[in-house]
Amino acid sequence: MQKQEYTITVYTENQIGLLNRIAIIFSRRKINIESLNTSPSEIDSVHRFTIVINESEEVVRKVCRQIEKQVEVLKVYFNTNDEIIWQELALYKVPTDIIAEEVKVERLLSQHGAKAVVIRKDYTVFEVAGQREETDNFIKVLEPYGLIEFVRSARIAIIKDSEGFHKKLSEFEYKEPGEEAVENEFLNQNEEVFSM
Repeated sequence: MQKQEYTITVYTENQIGLLNRIAIIFSRRKINIESLNTSPSEIDSVHRFTIVINESEEVVRKVCRQIEKQVEVLKVYFNTNDEIIWQELALYKVPTDIIAEEVKVERLLSQHGAKAVVIRKDYTVFEVAGQREETDNFIKVLEPYGLIEFVRSARIAIIKDSEGFHKKLSEFEYKEPGEEAVENEFLNQNEEVFSM
């Protein structure tokens, strides 16, 4: 099976220790997590994990099923890069004197979709939001001017064809119990009576 990059989206209750239990699922299978982000979701009290791994579809399916077995996990989705809209944020620190002398900063920023976040006498911090190739390209541009520091955030992603998990959750919450559920409850009560 051919490996490729997958983004796993996990909707969970916000519980202490869940991140550790999810990470253990990957480490037991010797799967390296390329990127991990946790954040609130569109639903109050529901959190969203965005996890990026390079694996085969078969392995990703198994991992997702295992994650869904965690009590606090509400739903897990996995997608290829074509099925999501994703971004990362990167910050770059460079010496202000060198960059100001040797580069037309306005042109540099417009060419790479960057913006200056902090400008001080000793250093300037630029920011780029985009996909991995875009943030990597800007490293190459800045390296000749004495790149002091670089940091990139984890991936954030939205599934293209999703109507949102909140719709599925609200449908589930507001469903009346079916006749089957009521019938089962009646049977269980009768079993208790007969077993006495």
